Amino acid sequence: MRAGRREWTGLAVLALPTMLIGLDMTVLHLAAPHISERLHPSGTQLLWIVDIYGFMVAGFLATMGTLGDRIGRRRLLLIGAAAFAAASVLAACSSGVAMLIASRALLGVAGATLMPSTLSLISNMFRDPGQRRVAVAMWMTNFSIGGMIGPLVGGLFLEHFWYGSVFLMGVPVGVVLLIAGPLLLPEYRDPAAGRLDPASVALSIATVLPVVYGFKQIAQHGVGTVPLIGLALGLGLGAVFVRRQLRLPDPMLDLRLFTRPAFGVSLGGLTLGLFAVTGIQFLLLQYLQLVLGLSPLVTGLWTLPAVLAGVVSALLAPFAAARTSPGRVMAGGFLLAVPGLALLTRADTTSGPGLVVIGFAVMSFGVQAALALTNDVIISSAPPERAGNASGIGETGANLGEALGVAVAGSVAAVVYRAKLSGDALPDGVGPDAAGAARATLGGATEVAARLPERLGGDLLALARTAFTDGLHVAALVNIGILLALTAAHLTLLRHEKTHRGPGAPEPGRREAVPRRRWADAMGRVTRRGGQRRPPRRRPPRAPTHRTRSSRPSPSSDSGESA
Repeated sequence: MRAGRREWTGLAVLALPTMLIGLDMTVLHLAAPHISERLHPSGTQLLWIVDIYGFMVAGFLATMGTLGDRIGRRRLLLIGAAAFAAASVLAACSSGVAMLIASRALLGVAGATLMPSTLSLISNMFRDPGQRRVAVAMWMTNFSIGGMIGPLVGGLFLEHFWYGSVFLMGVPVGVVLLIAGPLLLPEYRDPAAGRLDPASVALSIATVLPVVYGFKQIAQHGVGTVPLIGLALGLGLGAVFVRRQLRLPDPMLDLRLFTRPAFGVSLGGLTLGLFAVTGIQFLLLQYLQLVLGLSPLVTGLWTLPAVLAGVVSALLAPFAAARTSPGRVMAGGFLLAVPGLALLTRADTTSGPGLVVIGFAVMSFGVQAALALTNDVIISSAPPERAGNASGIGETGANLGEALGVAVAGSVAAVVYRAKLSGDALPDGVGPDAAGAARATLGGATEVAARLPERLGGDLLALARTAFTDGLHVAALVNIGILLALTAAHLTLLRHEKTHRGPGAPEPGRREAVPRRRWADAMGRVTRRGGQRRPPRRRPPRAPTHRTRSSRPSPSSDSGESA
């Protein structure tokens, strides 16, 4: 049952789409200023361009997992690879904001076919519990690495090509999957696959998007009737979605799993941990480019310390958990990230990149250590017959956390930015149209400042950069509160959680109980000849004797003693 060279090579192939999904989540963080310059989106439209992909991935994950069980997981993976490559080309050739948002939505639907297929195939390729644990950890690490190196890869492309080139990375990955998949990956169908429920899919999407729209509109234009209607509509549809899932015999998301404290707190750690990292990364990359004036390539290179810190901590976390407990390691990771965020609150327009890079690297080291253990706790805390559903909920939480991180962090920063540039705060001489563009985004303020006289443009740019930095500070403080709450929750609710060892594994520090027959085989007391087992040699029974001190048996006696 142990995996061989073919399965490990297949895991390397499955790592490509996993890394690509994480990379596509963050690659636009660095391209946001270039998109603002070329397509002139509003602040709300820019946030939709960046995070509509993550929302679509999260909304279709569970459905695509069920579809893969029905038509074959390898087949769905190959179909998704071809669709992802085609949608990547469409996004790269987008000529307007609406077309780019639609292309990103199609990329999300195609991406939703890749994650459940890869994890399901891993569970079939690696039957040994220890090997499967390592394979799943590598799968999660590749997803995190993809999200972390997205800005670096985007910087390399943006340094030499147009902004649309960052989408074309999905094309070679799709080609490799289409060639290597049939050769290295097994096919699997579940004869007891659940039924597809399009109504649940529609309700899940209709729950999230109006709520996010309401928050973004409030951040962009303040409290109004339309954003409040969006919030109310999303929350109402969310209640309908929960009620439907509790009534269905085969729900899209088994919400009863949340009655288990270990499952709920680990899922919250996964979702909110990625929420914090992705949101801060989105703002930090714009700070390095638009506030400090670094090029895309240099900005991407400055993210390498955080990438390396995250990889090292993700590899060390399982060993630390084996010595203590997953709950303590996860709580320690979240707590360690707090000083890193505190460093970000000390940054200003003249502090240079070193301070924020160190702070983000410390944050990445702590949060990635916690995230490396969340999937194992999520799956092990669920009953064995519901492990697949628990895994699907975990994937949904991960993607939703990344998408919400950008949406919420961007909205919080936008509220602070607009407040700092409102009213009479702008320098005299800035016209109404230019003032509106400057208040929308920092990229818009940079473009307006380039058209104004040198002194006036410099004053406007300095004010806009200070306002954006203040927004970064507020977002960092919000995430500090989130990480402190996660620390307390993990210390309280996971203090008795043990490392998942898989079925049949011995307890740590104890020798495995060996059946007595195995010891007998090892000692040579039981042998085989001609396929039959020969009984051990036995001494013949002794005949009873009646010896006395005055009588001895004669040599010719037939007694058992003489015999």
